[in-house]
Amino acid sequence: MSRSEDRVERLLKRLHTAWAAFEESYAGLPDAWLMEPGVIGDWSVKDILAHVTTWEEEALKHLPLIIEGGRPPRYITYGGIDAFNAQMTEQKRGLSLSDARRQLAETHRRLVELIRSVPEDQLTGETRFRRRPRLDTYSHYPLHAEAIRAWREQRSVG
Repeated sequence: MSRSEDRVERLLKRLHTAWAAFEESYAGLPDAWLMEPGVIGDWSVKDILAHVTTWEEEALKHLPLIIEGGRPPRYITYGGIDAFNAQMTEQKRGLSLSDARRQLAETHRRLVELIRSVPEDQLTGETRFRRRPRLDTYSHYPLHAEAIRAWREQRSVG
């Protein structure tokens, strides 16, 4: 295995480990529970799935720009990240659970494909390319997995 392949595999391993823990956080829950608000504020698990999809979509949109040497726009144009999250949540609120799950799986698959094709220079050192997936994926999933697990535990007990 070349150094480049090794770096890609390490990145994909981080991604896969955090992804599996995220999926496990809601595995086996009845569909009706996945639609209930209150997991994080008024967000349901379905809303969280759509939110995670949004950030993977952002990575897919901006990573090619970063590879080409560009800089993604800042979220201040939306009023900040919280405003961006609120706007995207409202846009996706009407998704069915099956559509939210399908979009999540498809977007994640596309992100993994993109990471597999990354030029080696993007994975050497602390590059903007390496920072983006960390923020949008494997450091992001655990925040939501933890919230879902806490809600799930409280819901089961209550």
